[in-house]
Amino acid sequence: METTLPADAVDRTNPLTRTQKKAIAAATLGTIVEFADWVIYATFASLFSRHFFPADNEMVSLLSAFAVFAVGFIMRPVGGAVLGAYADRHGRKRGLTLSVALMAGSTVVIAVCPGYVAIGMAAPVILVLARLVQGFAAGGEFGSASTYLVESAAPSRRAFAGSWQYFGINAGVLVAALIGYVLTRALDAQAMAAWGWRLGFAIAGLMGLVALWIRQSVAETEAFQRNVAHRAAAHPSLLVVTRHWRASLRVVGIAMAGNLSLYLWLVLFPTLAHVRTGQSLQDAFSASVISIVLSLVAIPLIGKLADSVGRKPVLLVFAGGSALFAWPGLHFLANDFWLSTAIVSVGMLLSCGYASTAAAVMAEQFPAEVRATGVGLPYAVSVTLFGGTLPYIMTSMSNAGWADYSWVYIAAVCAASFLVYAFMPETKGKILD
Repeated sequence: METTLPADAVDRTNPLTRTQKKAIAAATLGTIVEFADWVIYATFASLFSRHFFPADNEMVSLLSAFAVFAVGFIMRPVGGAVLGAYADRHGRKRGLTLSVALMAGSTVVIAVCPGYVAIGMAAPVILVLARLVQGFAAGGEFGSASTYLVESAAPSRRAFAGSWQYFGINAGVLVAALIGYVLTRALDAQAMAAWGWRLGFAIAGLMGLVALWIRQSVAETEAFQRNVAHRAAAHPSLLVVTRHWRASLRVVGIAMAGNLSLYLWLVLFPTLAHVRTGQSLQDAFSASVISIVLSLVAIPLIGKLADSVGRKPVLLVFAGGSALFAWPGLHFLANDFWLSTAIVSVGMLLSCGYASTAAAVMAEQFPAEVRATGVGLPYAVSVTLFGGTLPYIMTSMSNAGWADYSWVYIAAVCAASFLVYAFMPETKGKILD
């Protein structure tokens, strides 16, 4: 049963309990570590590309590395379907534990894999397989973690609780950026290119053991426990694409601008600034770190705002603002630390409108029996189409001499999501089963 909670009832809803806060904290800490593992690839792409893809042209090697980055996203819908269904059938906790174990293991494999000079074509093959496993794990992570967070909160606190999903994602990227910053400070450019990047992967992968312990310590959500005995006989993935196909398409539309913006400003920016303007990786990482810290302050605050004014106004400001900022953000990017910091900070703060509401508004589209799959599968499709391909698209456009027009693509996707937000139903105060 899904109804809308009256406004006065929303106001009387109790704040998060101590147990709910503990569950949110545990889930968030696990997400931080898992997404540090996921994005460390993009963080060091410009350094390790020649080890796995030898070429006389540095741009060709980088394009090959970004192609593998995109290949990892192919498995995200599979992970969203398989691990999402696992979480819907066996519990959110088990889904979260399995996803982080797969992510950590594949990251360690990349850290220790010999290069092309040592083992030939086996090197890029192993890299691709490890990235596919990472994509599979990340595909299941978002749906399970978002569902766990939203189900752990009262109706009037769901956006705030769900905002910690992207707090964890952004903090995970911050951890990856800090690893990059510390290593580039401690090691010279030659050492970083030779073996320093491997140390970054190793640190991120071993941190997964901490996340695994954290995930095992949390309790299962009450919503899953209430509905586990009444789950449908059909597979959750089948129900999502048949019975709930409208909600699934809506999730794709909700997520596409958010995925594009976040991968631009959160993941791609250091490499983009380094390659396009010649800015040092150290300065690019520093600018990125500042913008991410700002986002960590903004996300939960905007989540509280979305619980007050609704999801739609916050999402509309994000999409409209991001579409308008696409041209100046990319056009004025230059080898200037403070200018780069200002540009990436504005982009990140606009993206916080999506990050603070995404988990809640997506989870509010589906009943408990398919919620993890309903969020994970269409979200993974969207992130594959609009997030995973972005580095390759922008690098290809730059290589072809079209770098000045990449903003058009970004603005168009944001405008499309603006229309989705404008016409979708408001889900603030909706009572979930």
